Amino acid sequence: MSTGEVDARTKAALDLAGTYVFGTEPGRIPAVLFEAYDASTVDLDRALLGAALARCWAYAGERHRAVPFAVAAVRHAELSADPVALADALDAALATHWGPDELEVRVDLAGKLADVTAHLSDVDARLQAHLWLLTVAAETLDVAELNRQLRALERLGEESRKALFFAASRRLMLDLMRGRFDTRAALVAIAADVADELADGPMVVTGMVCYGAALAGDGDEEALARLQEIQALAESEGVREMYAELAWIHLQWGREDDARRFAAAFDARVLGQLPRDHNYLLVLHLLLDVALALRLDPLLEAVTPLLMPYAGRAVVNSGAVMFHGVTDDTLARACARLGDDERAVALREKALETYQRIGARWWRERLEASHPFATDRSSPSTPTPTMTLRTGPAGVWLVGRGDTETAVPARRGLEHLHHLVSRPRVEVGAVQLAGGAETVVQGGLGEVADPQALASYRKRLTELDAELDEADAAGDAARGEALAAERTALLAEVSAATGLGGRARTTGSTAERARVTVRKAIAAALDAVHAADPVVARHLTTYVRTGLRCCYEPDPDAPVEWRL
Repeated sequence: MSTGEVDARTKAALDLAGTYVFGTEPGRIPAVLFEAYDASTVDLDRALLGAALARCWAYAGERHRAVPFAVAAVRHAELSADPVALADALDAALATHWGPDELEVRVDLAGKLADVTAHLSDVDARLQAHLWLLTVAAETLDVAELNRQLRALERLGEESRKALFFAASRRLMLDLMRGRFDTRAALVAIAADVADELADGPMVVTGMVCYGAALAGDGDEEALARLQEIQALAESEGVREMYAELAWIHLQWGREDDARRFAAAFDARVLGQLPRDHNYLLVLHLLLDVALALRLDPLLEAVTPLLMPYAGRAVVNSGAVMFHGVTDDTLARACARLGDDERAVALREKALETYQRIGARWWRERLEASHPFATDRSSPSTPTPTMTLRTGPAGVWLVGRGDTETAVPARRGLEHLHHLVSRPRVEVGAVQLAGGAETVVQGGLGEVADPQALASYRKRLTELDAELDEADAAGDAARGEALAAERTALLAEVSAATGLGGRARTTGSTAERARVTVRKAIAAALDAVHAADPVVARHLTTYVRTGLRCCYEPDPDAPVEWRL
């Protein structure tokens, strides 16, 4: 639209659609959009208008009206060959096909969106695309893709405060899934700093606080006050879907009477009328968990057959703000309670295997502790897997599993990873990692960097990414190292100058510079490892913690033998 490629009527209709508020009565907006859509013969205009119509009807709860326009919008966008229009249409299609039975459709749409994302220059368009790709990755339990999209959000956070908010909230989701609670305060603070600039930002921050406290088991006065805010909203608006979340959080805090009260809102009639939207699996899964803990057998018997067709699914809320485990977990315990021991054992083993694979430590340990069936100790033990991370010929490193090793261009981040893996469970300061033989060079930005200088730095960073790709493709390790060093120094300058959320920061913090330098170097190294062996990359991504102090914390129940 900013290029003037759409006509005035289309622009006016789209401007009107931009005033629509999610969940409200759309009024005359759909009619105005449809008149412009019906009058247009231009694929680009029809793609944009069709996407706006689809979103409008979907957000108003009229999915049957939304679907035809979403499908048409994608078709017109593909014909227009406009990447921005196609990304917009795919966004509308994903928002429209968000039911529990449409996962395959979302995976297909996400694949198309991934192809077009690289062609988007607008920060907001890229942000929306990465959020969809992250959500679908969470739904399909593709941890490697989930980490890639999270890193993409964090990179966008250097340009956009909004992206910083989403990066912080989704990083907390992943940390809580892994049983990490030490990052909660910092990530909540980052998100809270930006929350007021987003329509539902404060509500997301409240969810971060409440769910973080629920999983950590340390609900305090602030968390309780925030939970009461959610309760007041849910009760005043009659949002029954939120009742399931409230019941589950109260249960984790030991407030069984409150948990029972909210769970009682779901009788057989209410359960039968639940809309099959993005909240369907979430509601059933959380209710079943509450019913199991409180021995609410009528609720358990009503929910189990509704959830059983979705065995093997991950449960995330809208936008993947929080991970809620896998359906096999609750279904295994429900089958055990109902006397279906054979199915209970099979579901439990599958859930534990999934939790182990994705690094969901909190969920795995809870299931192991709560399920009545013990692990079968009579089965043959699984050999300890072997992984490689070592230096090879000049300018390359070797990574791989078993007897397979693949050469990757040398990067500083590989040295950091090797240092950490060589010392499991030993914390190493980022300053120590970044220093070594090559001390991080402090810049001369002073108190606040000049905006023109920052723009030049960011432009050069974009050029360096392309040049690094060329060096890697050509196998030019020496050039790659020089470019990587320049990129690291520039990133340190930008980070030190702007800080989180774009706030000014002085250049005197060596520790902060080292933290950013090491994190970026390790992220680049993990991308290189992933291209050679995704399993090794997934393991390192799961168990290597970065920050002011870094550490490799392998799972003691899943040891790995390293060739270093």
